[in-house]
Amino acid sequence: MDLKSKHKCHGGILSYYSHRGETVGCVMNFTVFLPPQAESGKCPALYYLAGLTCTEDNFTTKSEAYKMATELGLILIAPDTSPRGEHVPDEEGWDFGKGAGFYVDATQEPWDKNYNMYSYITHELYNLVLDNFPVDQGKVGIFGHSMGGHGALTIYLKNKDKFKSVSAFAPIVSPTNCPWGHKALGKYIGEDRTLWADHDASLLMKAGGDASNAPEILIDQGLGDPFLEGQLKPELFEDACLAVNQQLTLRRHPGYDHGYFFISTFMEDHLKHHMAILR
Repeated sequence: MDLKSKHKCHGGILSYYSHRGETVGCVMNFTVFLPPQAESGKCPALYYLAGLTCTEDNFTTKSEAYKMATELGLILIAPDTSPRGEHVPDEEGWDFGKGAGFYVDATQEPWDKNYNMYSYITHELYNLVLDNFPVDQGKVGIFGHSMGGHGALTIYLKNKDKFKSVSAFAPIVSPTNCPWGHKALGKYIGEDRTLWADHDASLLMKAGGDASNAPEILIDQGLGDPFLEGQLKPELFEDACLAVNQQLTLRRHPGYDHGYFFISTFMEDHLKHHMAILR
């Protein structure tokens, strides 16, 4: 793990790192914010998964998260969204390939050699962070935006032993029912759609059975989002949660779009949501 840069920020330390990602076969970048409380003991931690076309820098520079993270004593980790490098396969277009790893483990060639973002987040990066930073292992949450919201929800639902809380901004809640998901899952996982269910948060929620004792999930969605009806479809996740008694707060905000002005507006609410559960 190589330290690329370090910055004092709201009383804490924000650092950029790179390391050789064995699961993805390339050098990966991520940032870690350590609040002042981390100098004297372990702290709760929160992973943020970014959306299509993004890198670790989108959250780091645009989310306005670090002042509240200092107040709460919360470690924040922001990884990249996909493998990168000249040897990593790619294709034209912004919604597949580099910058669009979709947080799955690909099974189809040529994507299966590098596009293993599910294992990277849940195993390799998770363990790397635990080994090198003062994270309270029993108090780790995950959240994300758009494609990263899809990643956060599916990873949480399949790894509740590791991630104790979840929230999302404008998530892709049912990739089996939208063009972005059809493209990504069809190429990464294959054309057998029965295998796609394992990567669909709405289907995973229904398959999990009664969730009346599970922590609350928070989702914020802008009603001015151009992808709302065609790609995001939050009502599908809302229906799934209702079917299994999962407590969900789905807030719909008139006028807000899909970008980081929307995300930064409600970022403090999400950090407080996680901290209330992780405490």
